[in-house]
Amino acid sequence: MDVSALEWGITITVTCAVLLFDVILISRKPHEPTMRESTIAFILYMTAAALFGLWTWVFHGQEYGVDYFTGFVVEKSLSVDNLFVFIVLMAALKVPRKYQQEALMVGIILALVFRGIFIAVGYALIQNFSWVFYIFGAFLIYTAINLVRSYRKHEEEHPEDSRIVKFAQNHLNVGDSWHGLKLFYRENGVRFASPMLIVIIALGFTDVLFALDSIPAIFGITQEPYLVFTANVFALMGLRQLYFLIGGLLERLVYLSLGLSFILAWIGAKLVIHALYESEVIGWEVPTLLSLAVILVALTITALASLAKTKSDEKAEVEKSDVPPAPRASE
Repeated sequence: MDVSALEWGITITVTCAVLLFDVILISRKPHEPTMRESTIAFILYMTAAALFGLWTWVFHGQEYGVDYFTGFVVEKSLSVDNLFVFIVLMAALKVPRKYQQEALMVGIILALVFRGIFIAVGYALIQNFSWVFYIFGAFLIYTAINLVRSYRKHEEEHPEDSRIVKFAQNHLNVGDSWHGLKLFYRENGVRFASPMLIVIIALGFTDVLFALDSIPAIFGITQEPYLVFTANVFALMGLRQLYFLIGGLLERLVYLSLGLSFILAWIGAKLVIHALYESEVIGWEVPTLLSLAVILVALTITALASLAKTKSDEKAEVEKSDVPPAPRASE
């Protein structure tokens, strides 16, 4: 894929400008966004993602257009799972609703930074060591197995309980007052760390963990650094608005981890097949268009099965509550 320095420059400049605009807008007036505000912004971001994909399709060819859309769908799916952890994190650390936008904005910026670093490292490894595809593939399959195990054991992720976060809480003089993105403040001559600092540490730790999954996953779709970067950027854009739009709906996606485990296992197998193809062990590899179809079908089945399960559970709860208590035996 022939991407000019001008394209890279425009892409990075626009990304930084959008993030800077968001930071300034949010920091001036911390608030909980309305549904209308979140919906309009989310639609604008998704429209921009679609238009960029069409632009890639037209100016760089159908193959790269399909690669971008497939990578975007995968990264968006993983970002939704990331979003669920953010919801748990915000609740566990008792972040006031009006400051959650600021915390999410920092989380998204950190995610972009960490993913940018991982993209650079991953691309360098791929260019110099073809066998790294085996490692990426095995890692994704291992992650998929762990997701299934966690689901069966009904284990929840608690990033607020990580050793890094606990260390910060125990070694910093953390106060009780929230001051937006101001990480330190003084009160009665004593210097305190704001609770927001702990939130940012927890978000950063979470972002690193998710980058470990997402970057090998998208390299299983395309090895073009420009597409890997832009798919990640557009997947993370609009995530803050999505947090306020479907916070309740995410709890209804009870099979999300199973759906993601299947997708990661599929991409992991695709990476191993690609490595075998590059080594000329086999003469074929999995087409990206087929991967896109499989991923979309998996996500659709996951969503429909999850909503059917929660609806069935809610109906059972209602029927259980409507059953009159058994009459007491006469004495």
